[in-house]
Amino acid sequence: MITGDLKRRVDAIWDAFWSGGIANPMEVMEQITYLLFIRRLDDLQQAAENRAAHTAEPVERVVFPAGDDELGRPYAELRWSRFREKAPAEMFEIVGERVFPFLRRLGADGSTYSEHMKDARFTIPTPALLSRVVDMLDDMPLEGRDTKGDVYEYMLGKIATAGQNGQFRTPRHIISLMVEMTSPRPADKICDPACGTAGFLVAAAEYVRREHAEVQHEPVPRKHFHQDMFHGFDFDSTMLRIGSMNMLLHNIEHPDIRYRDSLSEGAGDEADEYSLILANPPFAGSLDHEATAQNLRRVVKTKKTELLFLALVIRLLKPSGRAAVIVPEGVLFGATKAHRELRRILIEDQKLEGVVKLPSGVFKPYAGVSTAILLFSKTDSGGTETVWFYDMLADGMSLDDRRLPLVDEDQFGPTPERKLTDAELERNNLPDVLARWAEREGAERERPRSERSFCVPKEEIAQADYDLNLNLYKQVLLDAPPSRPPEEILDELQEVEHSIQVSLHRLRESIR
Repeated sequence: MITGDLKRRVDAIWDAFWSGGIANPMEVMEQITYLLFIRRLDDLQQAAENRAAHTAEPVERVVFPAGDDELGRPYAELRWSRFREKAPAEMFEIVGERVFPFLRRLGADGSTYSEHMKDARFTIPTPALLSRVVDMLDDMPLEGRDTKGDVYEYMLGKIATAGQNGQFRTPRHIISLMVEMTSPRPADKICDPACGTAGFLVAAAEYVRREHAEVQHEPVPRKHFHQDMFHGFDFDSTMLRIGSMNMLLHNIEHPDIRYRDSLSEGAGDEADEYSLILANPPFAGSLDHEATAQNLRRVVKTKKTELLFLALVIRLLKPSGRAAVIVPEGVLFGATKAHRELRRILIEDQKLEGVVKLPSGVFKPYAGVSTAILLFSKTDSGGTETVWFYDMLADGMSLDDRRLPLVDEDQFGPTPERKLTDAELERNNLPDVLARWAEREGAERERPRSERSFCVPKEEIAQADYDLNLNLYKQVLLDAPPSRPPEEILDELQEVEHSIQVSLHRLRESIR
């Protein structure tokens, strides 16, 4: 977890950009990403050189060639450890005129990270700002995977608090809940078809590392983990760069993060490919019907992106694959033919397991839309018996635009460091969601529908035209006065009658 000292350092870097003339948070994040990538390249080559010196073997991977370029300038000057020692004006010239063109040429090596750097632009306006930021980043300890990953995640969080650009980011504790509920396994092939900053993929990787140590030590699981487990698509090149860097700083060596408009014609050919899909796809607006992949239109005839993405998820999953997807609440009870058909497919043709209704303020300050998490498995042969519902009322943060924490740091998220009291669970429902999800085929089936979570038989949902609105099935118990013995109630009535008689007598006396 990022410490107060590291937070202050990141905040200082952010403030330096703003005071230096770069106010767009996405541009700030992009320039930091480039600089971190340049530093990382130098670190990788230094580590390779150290291994070669220790083993007397050649350097495994040379990023910066030996010797000079065509103008007689040493390639070594492009390394972070060299140009950081230069005067601001000279550093500015080296980074702008030589390092960034070098970054753009790196794409030829075929790596995911280099591919997304091929159109890198240097927009830091002054030598003084570059020198200041390089010094700040150089002083930041990024040796450990957890530290550098947490630092980058904290920077990404600053995008979410900076305005409209935050639409790209799902709150990390909601991501963690979805990952915990789907329990990624070492053999999984995981995909996010609208990956943005790759938050779902990073959280899944950290879960697998924590729960399955073999991915770090055994050759076959390790190879799969680094080369074939994680796949993310997006059609925003800035997001691809940031997402790739997020994976790199969490030590994922070769994730498949690539450009793709997941709903377009030609992009929907991949089918039955992934065993786990985690996603918060965009659900604003609609698409050109003709530009949408035909195989998705055959599943559901609509222009609405949220329905098309659900159809895509079903298509991408391999049989027995599972998914956790955030959808706008309208998907649960929309009355159009497309809405009803997609819900019917999830319930009758696949196995819909759970619906978690999220508080409407989860995505504030940049969106107030009500949302839910759908959890299902692909079977192509049905299997839904009951659907588990949970009405989440609190996620540990205030539900207004400020989104302030309501619990301490060690009480936050779905797996807090210490057990929460009942009062604390009222402010953070996530641990309760996770605990009750684990009992969805057991004790939860006996829970009354007046509780926060309960199960509903498939037949009842089918009779309701496959409506998944939790409030349709929830039973609200009105507060009733506690029961009392009849004689106690009779005595009270007699006292009331006596009081009335006395009042009437006094009224008559006053009239006389």
